[in-house]
Amino acid sequence: MIVLDALDNKLIETFKGFVVKKDLVRSVKVGANVPVFVLEYLIANSCSTDDEEKIKEGMANVKRILTEHYVNPEESDLIQSRIREKGSYKIIDKISVKLDTAKDVYWAQLQNSNIKNGVISDAMVSAHDKMLMGGIWAIIDIEYDSFSKDGNKGTPFIIQDIKPIQLSSFDNTRIIEKRKEFSKKEWLNLLLRSCGYEPESEGMSDRVKMLLLSRLLPMVESNFNFIELGPRATGKSFVYKELTPYATLVSGGQGTIAKLFVHGSTGKIGAVGKWDAICFDESTDKIFSDKAAVPLMKDYMESGSFTRDAAKGEMSGIASIILNGNINQPVETVLQTSHLFSPLSEEVNSDTAFLDRIHFYLPGWEMIKFSPTNFTVNFGFSTDYFSECLKSFRKYTYTDVLEDYFTLGSHLKQRDTKPVKKTVSGLIKLLHPDGNFTKEDVKEYVELAIEMRRRVKEQLKRIGGMEFWDTNFSYIDKESQEEHFVGLPEEKGSHLIENTPLQPGVCYTATSDGESLALVRLEVVTTPGSGKLNITGVSNTQIKENIKNTFLYIKANEKSILNEQHSIKNFDISIQVTKVLGASLSTGLGSAVYIAIISAIYKKNLKPGLAVLGDLSVGGAVERAINFTDKITMLSENGAKTVIVPMDNLPELSSVPASVLGNTDAPFYSNNQLLMQKAILLD
Repeated sequence: MIVLDALDNKLIETFKGFVVKKDLVRSVKVGANVPVFVLEYLIANSCSTDDEEKIKEGMANVKRILTEHYVNPEESDLIQSRIREKGSYKIIDKISVKLDTAKDVYWAQLQNSNIKNGVISDAMVSAHDKMLMGGIWAIIDIEYDSFSKDGNKGTPFIIQDIKPIQLSSFDNTRIIEKRKEFSKKEWLNLLLRSCGYEPESEGMSDRVKMLLLSRLLPMVESNFNFIELGPRATGKSFVYKELTPYATLVSGGQGTIAKLFVHGSTGKIGAVGKWDAICFDESTDKIFSDKAAVPLMKDYMESGSFTRDAAKGEMSGIASIILNGNINQPVETVLQTSHLFSPLSEEVNSDTAFLDRIHFYLPGWEMIKFSPTNFTVNFGFSTDYFSECLKSFRKYTYTDVLEDYFTLGSHLKQRDTKPVKKTVSGLIKLLHPDGNFTKEDVKEYVELAIEMRRRVKEQLKRIGGMEFWDTNFSYIDKESQEEHFVGLPEEKGSHLIENTPLQPGVCYTATSDGESLALVRLEVVTTPGSGKLNITGVSNTQIKENIKNTFLYIKANEKSILNEQHSIKNFDISIQVTKVLGASLSTGLGSAVYIAIISAIYKKNLKPGLAVLGDLSVGGAVERAINFTDKITMLSENGAKTVIVPMDNLPELSSVPASVLGNTDAPFYSNNQLLMQKAILLD
């Protein structure tokens, strides 16, 4: 018995003829090597109903049609013979058309039947012009006429009629008009079911749903550069292989200049000019077969154009670029030892100019590994209709919508704002094709977009250092002027504090506002200058004053703290404050700021897994840490191996759980000299 839910019934009523029950497709696909969109076209036309008997009859009809008329490539000679013997025959094949300008006629080419010069009328070509743009799958009536001649060359195959399986024409008016009949949740679930997923199954959190939906962004946004690295069996390439005829997969190492960009002898543009999306399916092994393809790809990913031959000028394309690959280690391990681009092939994994052109880094490690229960048995758009919808959205843009409500923070440069705006635009096209959305919708998409771009920049900072320092991404509400900072989920794991020597200028601490705790990462960078201080990552005046007081204390007492060649007046100090865990930041950062500045100036590493608690008065006196037990526990649980604490907190040590002290050392300090001795890693 077929059980349909409310969304199924609404979908059948609203889009009858354009929907298909997705489990029916899987049941036929197992036994037939047929493109999914061919199957779904046949099933959608036979089984867009909730009547179980009609579905059975429809499925039997689909199987009969496939058996009798679908052409497998190895059967081409047999099919040609059958057409000749019967005089006319009906087949399912991909048909394309080319114009022979010498004879001023069109010739039809049938892919699996291996028919090169089929006779076809001008009227038929005009009615189905997509045959001129790569071809369409169709049910084709072919006649055999041995007297049909082209000079001395026989052209006996004549196309009598075409019934397209891919839509030969498309109007997205229906999907735009009918969107208003669905809630946002219903529409999201509909899109996911159209991809074959079951949004109500186990593991399908709101977060996972949005990540799955994000895989469609390269299909609705032109020139969108997308990467997903994660475990196997999460369906990374499924969208680009099965859900659209407008994307192509390039196997590892097969990215040649001729195939991707332009053929040297013919001058014909390659894949970037022919497809909506190009997916490199094994980018952790090798992407390009020729190193010369890398600079061309960098140019293309930046501007959508490239120049191979100055004499022939600039060429352009609209294809989005997708890099997919596997991460075989836990992401925490990768972050402790390297960066999240390290699994990519050597040709690009440290090329910051290449990597900086990526717009969206989807955290594949957050995806679920699909089991049968995660695939839907409900209705969704047929693949052919769905792919045409996605393609039609490419001509719209909502890149300016963000600016109606928000401005982006100062750390987002031009190369960052473009990806964020394109991501927001793509999500609006997917979830609000009618153009009706709210400020809260845009806020949700802005936060997702900033996170995905920040992930790129954080890894570039690990690879390239100072050039990519500005990673504390934020957006500002134009109405309230409130600034919101966007972090990265992977920075909140149990190994947040690296168990390796901390780089000069990096130190961890914890703050408390009396109600909640925050785990804080301080990063100090020194550049030649005149003693200026720049604080980023926080807008709270009290916190900034807390940091400034420590800086001024060092500046006022530098003769006793620093030697002459390391005088603070020779440096400009940039301090980035990042809240990586917790609700809100507070004061009490002084001692951690002190040791971060000193280690940055002297370029000294700090001890592995180090955190510092306590504050400094204006005169440099060490002040006890409030909420001591909670802070040291939080730091220990997130990877701290050593937490240096003020001597005034000694009486509270007995209240710290034994399990915490078993994992984390807690040496005490009473002055700045002792703090330095206990924090700096000796050479």
